[in-house]
Amino acid sequence: MKRGKIFLYDTYAGLLTEDENGFTFVYDADFLNSDKAEAISLTLPLTDKPYHDTVLFPFFDGLIPEGWLLNIAENSWKINQRDRMSLLLVCCKDCIGAVSVILDEPV
Repeated sequence: MKRGKIFLYDTYAGLLTEDENGFTFVYDADFLNSDKAEAISLTLPLTDKPYHDTVLFPFFDGLIPEGWLLNIAENSWKINQRDRMSLLLVCCKDCIGAVSVILDEPV
């Protein structure tokens, strides 16, 4: 299972996971109850219900670099470009914009 913590403006907003059934994104309960609560995307409005899909959500997929920058990432980390979650986890720690993705290491 791969897990990434999703941050919005340096505030923990939720958790994105990939397992054998696909992808799940869920907003953090503390984030939802805070005055900083804001949807990370128009396609992922605020809710306490998890989002599920068999493919990586288009918003997160759009954070992954393209072109020559994707080639550098693939070659440097030996990641297949079809492994979108791994690319997201290594390339999107410091994205342009409000959202960042940090690898959530199992304890």
